[in-house]
Amino acid sequence: MSRYTLEEFLEATRQTDRQQGFFELENSRLLELNLGAPSMPSEAWIKAGAMVGYTGQVRFTREGLLEQGVGNLLKKAVSGEGARLTKAQGVGRVYLADAAKKVTILRLEGEAIYVNGNDLLAFETPIRNEIKMMKRISGLLAGGLFNVRLQGSGLVAITTHYDPVTLCVTPGCPVHTDPNATVAWSGTLEPTLRTDVSLKTFFGRGSGDSIQMEFDGEGFVVIQPMEEVYFQSGA
Repeated sequence: MSRYTLEEFLEATRQTDRQQGFFELENSRLLELNLGAPSMPSEAWIKAGAMVGYTGQVRFTREGLLEQGVGNLLKKAVSGEGARLTKAQGVGRVYLADAAKKVTILRLEGEAIYVNGNDLLAFETPIRNEIKMMKRISGLLAGGLFNVRLQGSGLVAITTHYDPVTLCVTPGCPVHTDPNATVAWSGTLEPTLRTDVSLKTFFGRGSGDSIQMEFDGEGFVVIQPMEEVYFQSGA
């Protein structure tokens, strides 16, 4: 067969059902949700705007104003699109992606994890979610101070630019990260923001990034090898 034919392209890119479960990696950057299949749930929370295709009978509903309580409502009002969710319900396959970022599936078994709101792609509906806002210097990192705390049992899909790296945090040995490169961390940790804003920083002679997240205690932090760029919606 000659190369570069349409038939060859279709065969190489054809969707394949690996029957791996409710959340399935179609490839490293595309997540498939198998809604309503035998023994599969019929709904999931997904990041607003992350659906790139679907088959079957599926409807999409934006998260209700008071669905997660008044506290979450107020935080969503100022956190931008990264923290907004849509519920996918029905029977069919839904394909999710976010700016061609790499997708990783995690299974929670009663644990809690924090995920940067911009890096949360999807999660099962039994998992409780709550937006957390870092209170200090909230005006300096537009969109980057809002994180989602997930707790319960079920599947979670997160996204990263390229391969993530996990750093271990132990008592007395804090870990410092760039907020825009920080993807997730264990629910046992409460980060604080450290600032090193000086005149030298503005002239490019600072010792490093002027704002860092500090994690102290026992747990883990997931970072990515690229700083996230946040876009605030004007809608």
